[in-house]
Amino acid sequence: MQRVLDIKDLHVEVVDDENSSTKEILKGLNLTVKTGEIHAIMGPNGTGKSTLAGTIMGHYKYNVTSGDMLLDGISILNDTVDERSRNGIFLAMQYPNEISGVSNSDFIKSCVQARLPEGEHVKLFKFIKDLDKAVSDLKMRSDLPHRYLNEGFSGGEKKRNEILQMKMLKPNFAILDEIDSGLDVDALRIVGENVNNMRGDDFGAIVITHYQRLLDYINCDYVHIMVNGKIVKTGGKELITKIDNEGYDWIKEELGIVDDIPTKARTVLGHCGVKKAINQEEIK
Repeated sequence: MQRVLDIKDLHVEVVDDENSSTKEILKGLNLTVKTGEIHAIMGPNGTGKSTLAGTIMGHYKYNVTSGDMLLDGISILNDTVDERSRNGIFLAMQYPNEISGVSNSDFIKSCVQARLPEGEHVKLFKFIKDLDKAVSDLKMRSDLPHRYLNEGFSGGEKKRNEILQMKMLKPNFAILDEIDSGLDVDALRIVGENVNNMRGDDFGAIVITHYQRLLDYINCDYVHIMVNGKIVKTGGKELITKIDNEGYDWIKEELGIVDDIPTKARTVLGHCGVKKAINQEEIK
């Protein structure tokens, strides 16, 4: 049965605990993702992509002021993070946390156990077999599952570890928040291919990225451009090429969008990383 994640006119503000203030980040965002589909979300820095990821997962610092998020037609706004996870939503974080004293394998085993019906238990032999295969698929070091969660891992190892968790948990919807940052060319290919290989009737994904190269390995069905807290344009892979060549200014001009992102902070995409959007003379 196809599942549907439907985000309707979502307005979200972020809470700044230090200054006791709030700021609206998402300003009426609409997005529908079905299992069997992979959606890429791109856009300038500071436009709300990571806010969207955290809001879907239920992060405490993001406050939904209006709109709704529906999973199979039922609102999840009041669901806790663990309830959303058990209901098939997974977030690969942009900045994974380190947890000392908890091994990778124990953490993943506990997560798998939490998703099982009451009274069922993880079958240890199958779990070890599946974990070893996932580690091999991602070409991770064989000792990583037995080390403390993300402790001492490189940036690239942390990102592969997020995909390892995804492969073991087999969510219906995965939100991948800039999993390509910190990956070298070979690791980027491995991660991209592992995500793409999960495509199927029971798996859908939202891939948030700045780089075209990751999307060379992930066959996206839709590409969405976010500006100022909204999805302003949707298309296919032709959008990626145009953004890679021209940045985002053409979209703003085409749609008459005015934003408050400083010129110096604007970036466009490149095959080998982020290019400078303006030349050095303008920075001086």
